[in-house]
Order: sequence, then C-alpha cells, then structure tokens
Amino acid sequence: MTTGTGPVPLILAIDNGTQSVRALLFDAQGNLVGKGKQEIEPYFSTQPGWAEQRPEYFWDNLRLACQQLWASTDARPDQVAGVTVTTQRGTVINLDEHGQPLRPAIIWLDQRHATVDGPLPGPWGWLFKVAGLQDTVHRFRENAQANWIAGHQPDIWARTHKFLLLSGYLNYRLTGQFRDSTASQVGYLPFDYRRHRWAGPRDFKWQALAVHRDMLPELVRPGDVVGHLTPEAMDHLGLPHPLPVLAAASDKACEILGSGGLTPDIGCLSYGTTATINTTSPRYVEPVRLMPPYPSAIPGFYATEVMIYRGFWMVSWFKREFGLREQSLARERGIEPEALFDELVRSVPPGSMGLMLQPYWSPGVRQPGPEAKGAMIGFGDVHTRAHMYRAILEGLAYALREGKERIERRSGVAITRLRVAGGGSQSDAALQLTADIFGLPAERPHTYETSGLGAAIDAAVGLGLHPDFASATRAMTRVRDRFEPDPAAHALYDRLYSEVYLQMYRRLQPLYRNIRRITGYPG
Repeated sequence: MTTGTGPVPLILAIDNGTQSVRALLFDAQGNLVGKGKQEIEPYFSTQPGWAEQRPEYFWDNLRLACQQLWASTDARPDQVAGVTVTTQRGTVINLDEHGQPLRPAIIWLDQRHATVDGPLPGPWGWLFKVAGLQDTVHRFRENAQANWIAGHQPDIWARTHKFLLLSGYLNYRLTGQFRDSTASQVGYLPFDYRRHRWAGPRDFKWQALAVHRDMLPELVRPGDVVGHLTPEAMDHLGLPHPLPVLAAASDKACEILGSGGLTPDIGCLSYGTTATINTTSPRYVEPVRLMPPYPSAIPGFYATEVMIYRGFWMVSWFKREFGLREQSLARERGIEPEALFDELVRSVPPGSMGLMLQPYWSPGVRQPGPEAKGAMIGFGDVHTRAHMYRAILEGLAYALREGKERIERRSGVAITRLRVAGGGSQSDAALQLTADIFGLPAERPHTYETSGLGAAIDAAVGLGLHPDFASATRAMTRVRDRFEPDPAAHALYDRLYSEVYLQMYRRLQPLYRNIRRITGYPG
C-alpha cells in the first residue's frame, strides 16, 4: 500500500480482550488494512469462582496473532510507524525483581474475596461510618486482588516487585519499561480517578489496599510514548525497527473513541462480555455516588459508565446451552450462526409476549447490590427458547436504558443518539430492538474493531498523523448503519420498561437476600 509520495504509514494496534488477542493494522483514515486474530482460553479455574491465566500465555498468543496478520495482508512490516496496546480491564499480574511472573494473572472475572477484619483505622474509618459508607468500603477491600494475595499468599506478595494490569505487563514486554497509560487504570488500585494519577499520600486507598507506590508503574497520558520496542519485541511482532509504543487506554475506553463518542450527548453501548453504556465528558460525573467515571481515551476527559457485569456473556451462555441447532445448521450452510439467531429474535414479537429478564447474573456493589441475582418472569405455555433469547436481549437493553437515564440525571445532558459496538453489535435484530427500547437511533460504526481503532486514534495523534483528538476522530470514524426506532414497538417497550422492569429489582431484592442467607450464594 503506497501513495504518490511513498508508503502509507500504518499503526499496529494490539487488542488483548477476554476471548482473543488481535493484531490490527489501521491507516490514518481509520481503515482496517490487516488483521490477525488468535482465540484464547479466557481463564482456567482451580477453585470455584476463581479465574486465572498465565501471563506468558497472553504474550505467546500475541506472537501467533502477529504471524496471522503478516500472512494475510499485503501491507509490509516496514510501513508500521508505531505500536499501541489496549486490553481487558482489571486483570492483574505480579512480577518479581527480574520481571518474571510470580503467579498466574487474576482475571477480571475472578470472584474470590479477601478477608477483611474491621473498619479502616483512624479518621477514614470514622468518616466512612458517619457517611454510611462502611459497607461500600468493606466490599472494595474484599474485592481487591492485592488484598487477597497479600492475605493468602504472603510469600508471593513479599517478593512482588511490580503489580501491574495486563496493559502494563504487555507494555513492559514490548519496551522493557514499567510504564502504562493513565487511561488503562481501571481496577482495585490506588488511582485518583478525578486527577488521573496515582492517589495522593493521604488518600484512603493506601490504607484500604496492600499495594505500595513503588510496586506501581509510571503513568503516561494517551498518545504519549511509553517506550520503544526491544529487539526481542521486534522479533515477536515481526517488525524491523525499534518503533515507538504509544499509550492508549482500556478496551472499553478505546471502544468509545473508536465509535466516535466524543461528546456527552452520544451514548456508547458496548455489547461485549460486559455490557456498558458510556458517555464522554470533560466533567467528572459519578453515575452512581462514589462510583467514579473511568479515564477516557482522550487525555483529561472522563467516561461516565454504567455496567452490566456479565452482559453479553448471557447471550454466549444461551447459545452454548440452547443454540446447538443454529450452530449446526450454520456449519452445514456455510454461514455465520448469528444470521440464524437473528431469525430466532425476529420470530418473536417485541416484548417477548410478556417474558421479562433482569440481567443481574453477577452481584454488584451498590446498584445492584451484593445480593443481586438474575431473574426471568412471565413464563407461559406459549414461550419457547426463541422467546427466552429475545427476552435476554431485551433485558440487557432495559438495563442499559436505566443506565442511560441515571447518567442523564447526574450529568444534566440528554443522550440523543446511540453508538453500539462489541460482538453483539453485529446483530441487526439486537440493534433494532435497542433503538425501539431506547426510542433513539442506534448507529453501528464502520468497523467491528472499535477498540483497536480507538487505540490507533491515540497513536495517530501521538505520531503526529493528526493534530488533535477531535480531528483524528473525525477522520478515522464514521457510521456504517443506522437503525431508527419503530413507534409502535417503542410504545410497548416503554410501558414494559416503566411498569414492569423498573419494579423488578426492588420487589425481588428481599427474596434475593433470603436466597443469599439460606444458600450462602453469592458469597
């Protein structure tokens, strides 16, 4: 690929998600010119609720993804101007003083809890008690992987030289530097989400967590240089030069940027393993009190997010448990299974004939709370697995609409259109029912690889291919498909949402508490 003035500069975006590692080549107009995708096992589990993976496994599969990339594209390695990394959030890795992993990475899906004795000591404990936030802080300490490792594997914790997110680990393997992006810091870490830096010395998080400041990487802003490829990394990626590695952001933050979500009136929905709705804002707005907005992929901006923890995981669960027929037929016909699953959705009218789903497959912290469970109500003899499948999609859209309204109340800005990305966005039926439930146009970006594209936008600005983030986003993102809401379907959904869905959690919550008390689950 060349122009009249020479080879077109390309960006290699590494996207290490939950299900796969991708090596993606983008040009400065946001065109995907090469792709290598290596499916991975998300985790192994040696105890119920645990989710772990060898850190080297991610690095090894990155090599395989790059080998697939160079074998399948006409682009040349010497066209690459820079490398950038985006990863799944909240996965943590312990390294010793030689940069070697001390234990398996704890994956973000892990559900173990640390043992916490008593409230925080000193003034912070008293302040949280007065504010009625003791339970919230207690759960923060329980959920922190660092606290579990320090309590259950103290020898490993004592030998931990660096405690990194997966993004920091891959940046280290690429450059030899313990540096990471401010916009990748999403997890149980002593991070200041308002100022986008490590927390100040008096912040309560240093008391709440076992982490010390010297265990954490240096932080740089999106678009800044993390370092340059080492000779080993050049060989690993198949690149001939010690190119700059530029900071990007977490996969969700990059997905928002790659969808063109620059302003708070655009609601960016992610139909991935975790389903989210986000807006980008220059203001610090907590969608739920004491639940901070995460760093945007644009320096100094915030991603105001509401999350459904195991969002489209439910869709994968349904396909695995009830979708073997569609998968077998798809193989026979040589088509994608999603086309047949869309037929399932379309065979059922809007509202699934009264079958309603509440998608709390995993407990939350505040809304929903730690007792939350999933529920499906309204079963009758007319209902089939097709109704169940549509009800799952509708339940996720109801939950994200509730998140939209929460963000609007907190920000004071109305969301007027939707951008939908992630694996579930490839379903026309899912996007149409999303538009119908929200009563807003639902737009699909021009590429499925929005996380990688968002990382490439960060790199393009850092490399000087575009002068700023606004112009880079205008040049590199666009809408491919637009789904308009159907007025009749929206009217039906509006009543089901307000008269049924919004009542479900409050009415079922006492029963969830009883289930938890009797069975001990969720723990």
